[in-house]
Amino acid sequence: MATLDQLMQIKGVVAAGEFTLAGELVNFRSAMSMPQDQAGMTAQFCNTVSIMFNTLAKAYSHMYTNMSWLPPKFWAYGGGDMAVCVGGTKGVFVEIAKADFNQLFKALATDQN
Repeated sequence: MATLDQLMQIKGVVAAGEFTLAGELVNFRSAMSMPQDQAGMTAQFCNTVSIMFNTLAKAYSHMYTNMSWLPPKFWAYGGGDMAVCVGGTKGVFVEIAKADFNQLFKALATDQN
């Protein structure tokens, strides 16, 4: 499993956090200005989106029986210069132009049990 410190070492990552299945912030690291309350709100958002994608994966598994959609591994959203990438209960903010998404997704997907 990738630790927050290991995620922070991936090219382009500027913040990394961990949250519970209830969306509560467990811990975070940041190379940018990010107050605790913003990190906590981000944990809630990431958990909510993860729940939505988990539901989608279950539905797709029933609709498309010839494709493998489970277990969920990671998801990402990019806009402007930044992306958020989440795997399990860990996620990062990453600068798109600097990101090594292959390395990042591998680290986040490996985090699954």
